[in-house]
Order: sequence, then C-alpha cells, then structure tokens
Amino acid sequence: MTLAKAQVEQILDEDTSSTVGVLVQVAAPEQPDLPVDSTIGLSAREALPARVRSMLRGRAVPGVPRLPATPIDTIRQANETALAQVLDSDPARRNRVGAAFWTSRTAYLEMDRDDLTRLLAEVPGVVEVHPNHQLTLPPVARTRELPAAVREDSAASWGITATGALSVWGAYGARGAGVTVGVLDTGVDPSHPDLEGKIAKWAEFDARGEQVADSRPHDSKDHGTHVCGTVAGGDASGQWIGMAPEAKLAVGLVLKGGSGTAQQVLAGIQWAVEQKVDVLSMSLSAAVFDHEAPNVFSAAFLTALRAGIPVVAAIGNKGSQTGASTGSDFFSLAVGATDHRDVPAGFSGGQTQVVAESELIRPEFLPLIYTKPDISAPGVDVVSAVPDAAWEAFNGTSMATPHVAGAIALLLSAVPSIRDLSGLDRAFFLQDMISGAVDELGEAGKDSRYGFGRLNVLRAIALARRSQH
Repeated sequence: MTLAKAQVEQILDEDTSSTVGVLVQVAAPEQPDLPVDSTIGLSAREALPARVRSMLRGRAVPGVPRLPATPIDTIRQANETALAQVLDSDPARRNRVGAAFWTSRTAYLEMDRDDLTRLLAEVPGVVEVHPNHQLTLPPVARTRELPAAVREDSAASWGITATGALSVWGAYGARGAGVTVGVLDTGVDPSHPDLEGKIAKWAEFDARGEQVADSRPHDSKDHGTHVCGTVAGGDASGQWIGMAPEAKLAVGLVLKGGSGTAQQVLAGIQWAVEQKVDVLSMSLSAAVFDHEAPNVFSAAFLTALRAGIPVVAAIGNKGSQTGASTGSDFFSLAVGATDHRDVPAGFSGGQTQVVAESELIRPEFLPLIYTKPDISAPGVDVVSAVPDAAWEAFNGTSMATPHVAGAIALLLSAVPSIRDLSGLDRAFFLQDMISGAVDELGEAGKDSRYGFGRLNVLRAIALARRSQH
C-alpha cells in the first residue's frame, strides 16, 4: 500500500462527515541531493560537516563540493507546473480547490468521500494526502514571581545574557542590522515601545489560507508580541529584551486568537519565503506522540532551506518523549527550553523520531532515525513585550525559539560574508554554526532534552568568523 493510500484510508476512518477537506501534495519535480549524515553519539563540534571542520582547521577537504543551489524562481516554476496536475485534471475538482502553495506543492481540496476514494486513481502524481488539522500555541504559563537570580539580572532579560548576545553586541558591534526575521504567530502589537518601527512586513491569513485584504498589524492574543520582543525588542522598559534589537521583523498572523489550520501555516511559510526573510521563527505546533512525525510541512521547510532560510521551530510543551508537528520535522531546527540554571524545563518536549517513507530523502537513507530537539535555549521566566506597552514573563519552548532565531540574525549581522553562500549552503551553514557552538550539557552527544546543548551565540560567531577567513 502506498503512503498516500494509507493516509486517505486513515482520513476516511477518522472523519465521518460527508464532505472532507484535505491537503493534497504532488510529487517533487526533482529530488535535491541532501546531506543526510548520522549524528548519533557525536558531540556538537564533531557533528559539524567535514567541510566546516576543515575550514576551522584552516585547510580544505578535497572532493567535498558545495551543495547544489537551484534558483528559487526555478523551484517555484517547477512546483507550480507539478501542482497543475491536481488543479487542472478535472474542471469540477478545480471548482473545489482552495489555496494552493508552490512551496509545499500542496493544494486544499474539499470533496465528498467517494471523490476522495477515487482521487489517487484519477490524479497522477499525488504522493501524500493530509487532513487540514488544527495547530495551536504550545501551552504557555505566566511566571507569578521571578526567581531572585533572574530579578538581579536587571540589565537584560536573563536569556540575552546567558546566550552571549550582550557580549556579541560589545565584541563585534553586531545587533542584527540588515537582517529580517520572519515570525509566524498570533500577530504583533506594532505600537509597543520596544517594537516601534521594526515591523517591516505584515500579512494575515484566514482559515482557507487566503491573505486577508487590508489587514493592519495587530496581535490577536499576546503571544506574537512576546515572541517578537525576544527576537528584536529594545530596552524601553529599562531592560533589554531582544537578541537582535536592530533586526527587522516580517510578521505573519496564522494563529488568530491562538489557533489555526495547517493550511494557514503553509500560507504563512510561503509568504515568508516570498518576502525573502533571512530566518523563520515558528512557535506553534500540533502535539506529536508517535515516533513517526507527520510530514505535512516537510516540503515547505525544505523549500525554505533551498532559499537559504533556516526554519526555527518549537519542540512543544507536552514534556519528555513528546514532539511537535513543526519541531519534530527533520528539516526544522528544533528548540527545547531551559531555565536560568541550565536545567531542561519539565514541559519541554523531545524524543527520537523516524522517517519511514519520504520522497524528499533518498531511499538508501531510509528509515531515517534522528533525535529532536536540535538545540535548547532559555524558555523559563523569559521577560518580553506584551500588547499595550506592557511586559510579562512567560514559560515555554515558544520563548526559547525566538532566542535561536535572534541568534541567527546576530550571526548574519556579525559575519556578513555568510551572504556569499546561497541556498542550502547558506541555510545549513547557519544551522551548523548555531548547533555546533552550543554549551554541551546533559548526556554525551545529542539527546532529547538539550539537543546538542544550550545556545551560545558568541561562540557561534567566533567559529563562523574563523571558517570565513
């Protein structure tokens, strides 16, 4: 039985309604040659690719080529052509198509149960069929009283100090200038004194994945403003809250009031890629308890990587041996949460995952077994902005994720020669530097609590500068 057929049968078993809405994905026009190396048992530095390790030692590795870079416009044209198989194969079906997304080669279809049963026989090239499931904010708790050690670090929110961001500002004069960070969340309060003038781009998407006309920046809850503050907030309160306070933000509202559909999120990812953001931050998920993570976002994440954009995603707040539909994906840079003592948060997720079938990964690498998260960062007692010119301390992997996205903004700001790289080369280099420079904590090698270890952006910049000279 093919993967798509098994998915259709499961959808029909679980959804008894007469009309079913599904996300239909067509085959990739070509399979990129991805580096799929096992990191099991390796330390963070040992896990760096051979080419990067050789750069750090000052000599090249003969015969190790750069990763192939395909222009993003070429990828778009090929994917749109592949999508036309679904959209144009039947005029009646064309009328039931909602939004279609070239970044994931996915179209949303509403059809009756019999039509869905016949879909795979009638439409060539369909490789996966997913339900349009709901995604939400990972549960976030507010801190009632900050620990004394956190209160005493009054110059900056403690994560800014612990990750080395304050030191980067002084040592390299880098604060994120010239970098745009994409944030998909509940929106943002653009009038907050820590974020005024920093919202460079804005879009809102409805449940069908359509962009809402005439929408203006706003936060439909408070989560998005908090996340944006940790990425790029200033010191309007007298305390620095943002990792990269001179970075700009491209904010997509995909979780109105705190929840949204997979279709909304796919729309937001495509919008961020088209805006040419430098890094994408996603503090949203559906909980994952199985070791085989859903791959509804895999193709979109891979397209972002091929455009040179790392996708930083929360691993979720359901605790050890759980995952998240974004953070558990093989192609995301997944983030777990630690507290000011460098202890993993009890809520922070992470587990061993497996990809059994995938058109994106060559058969010789399957089944692919890997561990998430990839890295951990401050996610407990994190003070940041909330709407109406206020500040609060939140707890969650949602709070850890923007620390890592902001760190990538600092890395690009401090080492501008990284922009000479393109496509997968750039995206993987950024991810490798961030995960390879961590403070290694917990078990030897990568584990499901810390990943490779806790974020250290000062060391990441030092490693990157060495490799670029």
